[in-house]
Amino acid sequence: MPFIPPVTCNSCCQTMDCMQQTTHHLCGTDDGHCRLRLVNFEGHENHISHETQGLSRKHLVVRRGKPFKLTLLFRSRSWNPHTENVVLEVWLGDLSERIPVQFYDERSDPQRWTAKIYPGDMNPQSVTAHVCSPVLSSVGLYHLLVHIETIKSRRSYAVGSFVLLFNPWLEEDPVYMPLDVHLQEYIKSDYGLVYMGTHLNVGRRPWAFGQYEPGVLEACLTLLQVSPQHLRDKDKDYILRADPVYLSRVICAMVNCNDDLGIVEGKWHGSYKDGVKPTEWSGSADILHQWVSSNCSPVRYGQCWVYASVLCTVMRVLGIPSRVVTVFNAAHDGDGNLKIEECYSSTGEKLNLSKDSIWNFHVFVECWMRRPDLGAGFDGWQVVDPTPQERSAGIFCCGPCPVAAIQRRSIGTPYDTSFIYASVDANVIRLIVRDGLVVGRKVDTEWVGQLIYTKRIGSDSPENLTHTYKSKKRDQPAGPGRHSPICSKDFPPIYCPFVEPPTFKMKVIPETAGFMSTPSALQSSPVVGGAGLTSPCSALQSTPVLGGTGGTSPSLEVSLSIDGVPSVGESISMSVTVTNQSSSPRVLMEHVNAQLKEYNKNPQESFWKTHKEVHMQPGEVLTLHHTISLSEYESALAGDDIVNVAVVIKDVRTKERFLAMQEFNIGSPQIDIEIEGGDTIQMKEQHTAQLFFINKYTKPLNGAVLTVQGSGLLQGKHEARLVLLQPGAKIEKTVSIMATSPGTKLLMATFSHSNSSSIVSRSFHKVSVMDA
Repeated sequence: MPFIPPVTCNSCCQTMDCMQQTTHHLCGTDDGHCRLRLVNFEGHENHISHETQGLSRKHLVVRRGKPFKLTLLFRSRSWNPHTENVVLEVWLGDLSERIPVQFYDERSDPQRWTAKIYPGDMNPQSVTAHVCSPVLSSVGLYHLLVHIETIKSRRSYAVGSFVLLFNPWLEEDPVYMPLDVHLQEYIKSDYGLVYMGTHLNVGRRPWAFGQYEPGVLEACLTLLQVSPQHLRDKDKDYILRADPVYLSRVICAMVNCNDDLGIVEGKWHGSYKDGVKPTEWSGSADILHQWVSSNCSPVRYGQCWVYASVLCTVMRVLGIPSRVVTVFNAAHDGDGNLKIEECYSSTGEKLNLSKDSIWNFHVFVECWMRRPDLGAGFDGWQVVDPTPQERSAGIFCCGPCPVAAIQRRSIGTPYDTSFIYASVDANVIRLIVRDGLVVGRKVDTEWVGQLIYTKRIGSDSPENLTHTYKSKKRDQPAGPGRHSPICSKDFPPIYCPFVEPPTFKMKVIPETAGFMSTPSALQSSPVVGGAGLTSPCSALQSTPVLGGTGGTSPSLEVSLSIDGVPSVGESISMSVTVTNQSSSPRVLMEHVNAQLKEYNKNPQESFWKTHKEVHMQPGEVLTLHHTISLSEYESALAGDDIVNVAVVIKDVRTKERFLAMQEFNIGSPQIDIEIEGGDTIQMKEQHTAQLFFINKYTKPLNGAVLTVQGSGLLQGKHEARLVLLQPGAKIEKTVSIMATSPGTKLLMATFSHSNSSSIVSRSFHKVSVMDA
């Protein structure tokens, strides 16, 4: 059926925005019949009742399965229910449903829309109806018509529109969340934290989700209207929007632009001059506004935390409880074998040989919903990952995948559980390669998914979610940096109800070389590709660790630890601990290597290395200390960089090699930010913010620049510049801020200088804006 326009005799229809004015005026001649004069959408009362205050200035916003009020005001006389019927009609695209206005004691179908009148709701020239959608109604923008019908005639009025959202406050809704403190954090809060860095030195950055910023709700509705599913079959898409599982896949794919008119374009290397560098974003509203204003052209650029934070905004706006989650040491399993291969040289340099990769951190979203398609055991938090990595059913989206399925290793569970399981719990196989041969191998069962964080409820501290993803493995590490050898039968069992379990094929080569195993446990084996070293996978299959039922204990244990939390301006100290578990003295050669890397890439060339000969007695435990001085790293390291350090110990007599490694980031010097009068300000009032940075380096910095910006607080960027910033000296900037809308805002300050090609320090400051 086509959309019905307002129909009146010699009349005009004037529709007004319910938030600008909560009435809709309709004009016409009075021929003695009941005529509608206006409709009051009761926006203030409905928004409080439905927990939707501030989501839109244009539309009434309500939640499904809960009644909302509409007051109909008539012209010359009141409605006579004995001779006239009042019928509401809701339209979602080309789909519609008629809703007879009934008295409260009349029977109605809970699976259909209802409109009830209760005692006291009828007045001489008005009537208040309590309208309620079925709990499994589709979310979206609905248009509302009012019909006044008699036996002989019908008058129809188009009176406006309203937005219907999921209802996590309602037990019957699949997104129901029982505790109010959870709803405040995962639906209503417009502020979050994204954890970054490394598991040894966890950093964080705030994010303004911005669901109360003007136009954000409308942008989320636009996203649904331009999805491929909607453009392909509008009616089918409208119907399926009742299902949070379906909608989460649609939105996940639309946050990236790889298949569609999606929001964010990703970029991980090269120049960002034709867009915004991902680290410069601090909120979702600017991204959504830019996407809408550019006619759905992708916003440049984003990386994982940008994708995840935008997705979290859209989900919270639509009523699906969501939170941003960071996995430290997240694996990308390129060949789907649940194993990640890494290669090191015999001197500890990490080599770029594998198609697999491990990011120091990766950010995705957990969304809360029931999974009737899988059963109650898979209800609760679901992983939804919008970063375009692999295709799922032909499109770049990932999830929803039950966190419970990951913990149970039920890797055939929809959607994409195998890929996400590998990202948080795959085994790492590390090879030592020399002259095209694999001369050492070990399996690390603990490195991937070592730490999984989200923001704690009502706090800026992290909540550790690792136990919700990872059940305890049979082989536990002996301590930090220590990893026991395992044979193929020691891989943890994987329960997979939908696919065949993996099989492990091994070929034993009787030749000697050891790597954290007995000398006879591992053999030298050529890496496929010869001198080119293009793929270690075949070599892995031909170099199993042998031994008894549980594997043979190594005769030498090696661990590597970083002393304290390294900070800019200080030396980096590390300790290598070697334990000789044999009954013979040993002559060892130690190689230590440090490389620079980005969080999502393999290391670059080494910037520091050392080696020396070590003599050990039987049973001796020896700790070797190493220091990288400031002068040795300050020209190589910048604010966001990460260091890979590896040690290879070689037994000179037996040729066994033993590897230990760590990755860490260096803490940046902070930029201090203070708001005059405190961090809570009134909307449309001016306040002063002061910023300063102190040079903690040992040498002067040329071309020092302190920059501050803040969406919703400042117009553009404000800078302070100094030609030369002496050690211990300060650069400062004072700005005047004023908020134009309520909610959480962020000031972001950066410091850079001409001696470094990238930003040295970045700091954020949260500002809470109260409605005037």
